[in-house]
Amino acid sequence: MKVKMLSRNPDNYVRETKLDLQRVPRNYDPTLHPFEVPREYVRALNATKLERVFAKPFLASLDGHRDGVNCLAKHPKSLATVLSGACDGEVRIWNLTKQKCIRAIQAHEGFVRGMCTRFCGTSFFTVGDDKTVKQWKMDAPAYGEEEEPLHTILGKTVYTGIDHHWKEAVFATCGQQVDIWDEQRTSPICSMTWGFDSISSVKFNPIETFLLGSCASDRNIVLYDMRQSTPLKKVILDMRTNTICWNPMEAFIFTAANEDYNLYTFDMRALDTPVVVHKDHVSAVLDVDYSPTGKEFVSASFDKSIRIFPVDKSRSREVYHTKRMQHVICVKWTSDSKYIMCGSDEMNIRLWKANASEKLGVLTSREKAAKDYNQKLKEKFRHHPHIKRIARHRHLPKSIYSQIQEQRIMKEARRRKEINRLKHSKPGSVPVVSEKKKHVVAVVK
Repeated sequence: MKVKMLSRNPDNYVRETKLDLQRVPRNYDPTLHPFEVPREYVRALNATKLERVFAKPFLASLDGHRDGVNCLAKHPKSLATVLSGACDGEVRIWNLTKQKCIRAIQAHEGFVRGMCTRFCGTSFFTVGDDKTVKQWKMDAPAYGEEEEPLHTILGKTVYTGIDHHWKEAVFATCGQQVDIWDEQRTSPICSMTWGFDSISSVKFNPIETFLLGSCASDRNIVLYDMRQSTPLKKVILDMRTNTICWNPMEAFIFTAANEDYNLYTFDMRALDTPVVVHKDHVSAVLDVDYSPTGKEFVSASFDKSIRIFPVDKSRSREVYHTKRMQHVICVKWTSDSKYIMCGSDEMNIRLWKANASEKLGVLTSREKAAKDYNQKLKEKFRHHPHIKRIARHRHLPKSIYSQIQEQRIMKEARRRKEINRLKHSKPGSVPVVSEKKKHVVAVVK
């Protein structure tokens, strides 16, 4: 049996006196250059700077609505088709490639509260303040035909949200309770409720399609099982959750957009602690949507900005804003993972690049090779302070910047207060609560 040993001669790396120069180990391989790392560092620095120079994410603004855009929906089969609902009851269907509206429908009286498309893409559903659920054809009516819904269901209360099953002819609405409907019937198959407050949003799980989650104004996030027609469990947070979104790649992960300026990513198997608390917004988070890859999500906030978060990071990698954009109410990530759409108070739908500095159009093989090489260099040197600072820096509107400073001071004051309370209390009398668990009040099963 051969035993190989590492043997190091101290003369090769130990200095004889303190005044000697440090001995630098050198690789004499002729393919390696002694200045390879410094050269790569400079290239990585230049690539990072150029990325910020070419970061122009805004692509287009789709205007035509006469009131604030309240909800958006994606077409499941066509990348270029997007649906939007406004606060005056109008629904518009847009062609993104032509950047224009191809159809406008006066669907409801009052707000369009929610929209969803059927999984086959032939029709879509809307709910509004007029207590109706309407199903519409995706195609425009033929010449001479009236613009009328396929089906209309008249409910007893206002519906605040709707979502369609990913595989079957079933959809769910929410209002005072969560109702599961069959498309062929005018009364719900089953109704589920847990608590007495109005439910603001309901979402089907894209993988385990019989699961759905809802959030209510009494600070609850409730999970339901459609097969048992019963609620499974609920988590109560400090403040109200506006909407939730399921991860399209991991069946048990969902992210909640909360009124306390944060987003919480939960694992439904252990709801007592969020997996990650995403912090960066300075006002209530109104909507959230996952990328089709499941690695990132985009959030829309009352602070007039949208942010892109990696799923496993607490800080956003990107923030998008314009001078004219007001409170962002809804946001969607397109199915090809390249673009983001947001609808805001001032009647516009904006189209953004998901990767701010990405070049649109066809790339040559040399451009692709250079892009991949620069990407690898940026990853290799991303922890270097100078490169890290340039890559992280974003220009923010003055309102957001000043609020961030204000909140930092408040957070530091709270931290000091906690430390002082611990320091001057009897050992064990003041429990130490982790940052993640602070926001969860209770889990009920």
